[in-house]
Amino acid sequence: MKAPISWRLRRPALRAGVLLLGVASLAQAHDFWVQPNDYWLAESQATPITLEVGHGPDRQRSSIPPSRILRFEAVGPGGRAIDLRDSLTLGGRSSDATIALATPGTYVLALQTDARARSLLPALRFNDYLRVEGLTPALRFRERTHRMGSDGSESYSRQAKAIVQVGSSPLIQSEVTRPVGLLLEIIPLVDPYAIPRPKSLPIQVLYKAHPLAGALVKLTDLHEDANPLEVHLTDSVGRATFTAPQRGAWLLNVIWTELAPATEDTDFATVFSSLSFGFSAVGPGAGTP
Repeated sequence: MKAPISWRLRRPALRAGVLLLGVASLAQAHDFWVQPNDYWLAESQATPITLEVGHGPDRQRSSIPPSRILRFEAVGPGGRAIDLRDSLTLGGRSSDATIALATPGTYVLALQTDARARSLLPALRFNDYLRVEGLTPALRFRERTHRMGSDGSESYSRQAKAIVQVGSSPLIQSEVTRPVGLLLEIIPLVDPYAIPRPKSLPIQVLYKAHPLAGALVKLTDLHEDANPLEVHLTDSVGRATFTAPQRGAWLLNVIWTELAPATEDTDFATVFSSLSFGFSAVGPGAGTP
């Protein structure tokens, strides 16, 4: 069922100091993901990781401060979680973290930020942003309450996952197809690293642990990332199906928003979620066996 959302009138004010952004730059600034240097690793092999934002010519390292990172861990075989926060070196010369995982298996790297980020857009650009990102309930609320001509404000958090394979043999049952407890989460219903390689990639989106209907999910080739390759809306049980990539590096991302609590200084509370995965250039992760 669709996650319940309660819409009500919000005041237009937002405290001073909020960032003003254009709709294109706002969407790109919010596209955030965990980028391992290698997705397929030997046992105990160290790999650098960067936190990325934007696409195409606007892609860059994130400047998020350490104080905003609430969670960074690897969930591996058997559901064991390894805290990786001590590995963070945000703003480092060439990476934001370096990890090494000793036990073979498929791991989900999970990163979660707080919701202290703020943005404010002029009315036309905010409405365009809602349309482009498929945030139809928010757009309908603005129409119903005659606020299409008002500036739009939001607080937001980021939730990101990356799939890393340690060793050459993905497990038949891995943690990849299970939720790890993020506020907004994309869950592959098959392991994209499975052998033989799947031809389709069904996913489910959960919001507050419930299936989310009507969410716009995008699949982007990270080597040619100016525009998504496939875009689908989730169905009544939060599911959508993509063509399964066979090589390269890939990003799935989704956005959802709801009316902010009355105690907040923004109109909406938004969550940006991503899932990245990829295949090695040679060896078991190279593509179709």
